[in-house]
Amino acid sequence: MSELDPKFTFDSFVIGPANRLASAAARRAADSPGTSYNPLFIYSASGLGKSHILVAIAHQAARANASLKVLYQALESYLEELTEALEKGHRDAHRDRYRELNLLLLDDVQFLAGQAEAQEMLLGTLDALTSAGSQIVLASDRPPADINGLDARLVSRFSGGLIVDIAAPEYETRVAILRRKTEERGQTLQAGVAEALARFPIRNVRELGGALNRILAIQDLEERAVTPDEIPGLMGAEVEAAPVSAAGGGGGGDDFSTFLDEISEELGAVVELQEDPWRKAVRDLSQASQREGFTIARLQPLLDKTSEPSGWEAVVEGYKTDVARLRAIEAELEELKNPWPEAAQGVMRDPERLQEAEALLGSVRERQRPFQVLGPGPDLAALVQGVPQLAFKAAQQLVVQEKPKYNPLFFWCEDPTGPNALLAACARTYLKANPNARTAVTSVSDFAEDFIRALSAGVAGAWRERWWTVDLLLVHGAQALSETERAQDEFFHLFEALKRRGARVLITADRSPAGIHGIDERLRSRFDGGLVLEVAGAKVGPEAADLTLLDATVVGAPPATQGGPVIPPLDELDMAEGRGGLFMQAEGASGGKGIKEPTPSAASPPGGWFPSGEKVVWHWPRLEDRIVEELE
Repeated sequence: MSELDPKFTFDSFVIGPANRLASAAARRAADSPGTSYNPLFIYSASGLGKSHILVAIAHQAARANASLKVLYQALESYLEELTEALEKGHRDAHRDRYRELNLLLLDDVQFLAGQAEAQEMLLGTLDALTSAGSQIVLASDRPPADINGLDARLVSRFSGGLIVDIAAPEYETRVAILRRKTEERGQTLQAGVAEALARFPIRNVRELGGALNRILAIQDLEERAVTPDEIPGLMGAEVEAAPVSAAGGGGGGDDFSTFLDEISEELGAVVELQEDPWRKAVRDLSQASQREGFTIARLQPLLDKTSEPSGWEAVVEGYKTDVARLRAIEAELEELKNPWPEAAQGVMRDPERLQEAEALLGSVRERQRPFQVLGPGPDLAALVQGVPQLAFKAAQQLVVQEKPKYNPLFFWCEDPTGPNALLAACARTYLKANPNARTAVTSVSDFAEDFIRALSAGVAGAWRERWWTVDLLLVHGAQALSETERAQDEFFHLFEALKRRGARVLITADRSPAGIHGIDERLRSRFDGGLVLEVAGAKVGPEAADLTLLDATVVGAPPATQGGPVIPPLDELDMAEGRGGLFMQAEGASGGKGIKEPTPSAASPPGGWFPSGEKVVWHWPRLEDRIVEELE
């Protein structure tokens, strides 16, 4: 395998909506070459991670099966080798070298344009590899149909598998990338700097890295921390980002293959008394490890030596350290009641897969992390005289009844004290009656920040599943959705998942859903599809609306439910646009239940109708005209 950058792995690749499909398909190609998408064709503009993904496939495939013949190569190198082979008359040898591969990763295939000889050779290679069941992954800065002068047969071959693109990362992913790169550099940024930098319309990850380099260089050379307020000025100056190397540099491919050499069938049953101390130490460790089921690929090269190898003590100690860490991870996974036991199979007995074990532990910790809870305070019974009765009865139905009529609830008021007091009281009332339920209280800004943290830590999947198992979700500050991008999408899918499970949702804001500008209409329709009420005139103290959260252990809340229902991936969910809850139909709508919104007039009550025209619950003078039953 060509020398590859060891930093370009799937673990260091920040996944967002712009690259999720490409990343998932690439992982499938690495784990099961030739079985799914073949060829896999990935395209994007420069600097968005194509080379990173190709190198990550090479690393992952080699880690999973050391016997695979894997080649990552830029097309320029392929053309140079082909030219040299043709000049020396080695055309057949060149052809046979590529046809022996199990996995071919070819970058920058747009340079095939105008290379008739190379296209003909590559066409034969692709056909031979496909027939042999080998995996082919190609990357380009444009889709196959847009590569000028490309042989129609090659376009057909490229299009016969899976073609996926990578788009520019959105705001939340840009923040996660900046934090990841800063951490990899061993540096720190002041709070708000990554967010301020991510708000600029940077075109790709490479330029994003260049902008970060500028910030870190200033901090290093001037020995001070850059503040968020300085970012606009720094970005407004000359900010021609220096390109980050795509996939070069780094070594270790041969050493890695050596570590994964086939384990010898027999270590030897008899050891002579004159055996060298170094050999006895390695042999004893190998035999003890094998008895416990651990692989010894790292130790095998030492056992094959005929004389004392240099640095063997460091190899032995490193192996012991990694095995001890695997034992500790396994014990913690058992304590946490690992919800994904199949993911641990094989990993926990292979020191070469310690990084995978650490990643699994991180995901399990995230999945089992308990939600913070509200401290002591008034429940709904204590607010009965302090809030509008309609809002009180709707809140009471949400948390008390087995199947509430109005779900989700959306309470709003310019002064959020009343809505937030109801939200906090609902949380305490529900937990008092359902002590083992999972209740989550969050603001929109905290939810978005928590998502960015999960993206940075590489545990977004476990983070999502954790939220999707909530029994009661209470969200305050919903007006902040207009300031987010990815968080809106996550909220939408969260609401859909909770709806399918019959979970309860309460949202508060300082304005109605119609007043929250710049949000996805799917999200707005979910809010309007429940019950929207203005909580005006609430008489509660500020302490009743205190939404300060405490760790669950502080107040003795139950631990996170272990295991829980398995939530299907996003791409398997039925994203139908049906509206649940209570909503108004236009006059003359089918079913005879349509109503006409009253027109305010001189006969209207002082201050207009109550509820106002934005509300979805109406009380009419004549009983037969009512569209809903009175709340009891």
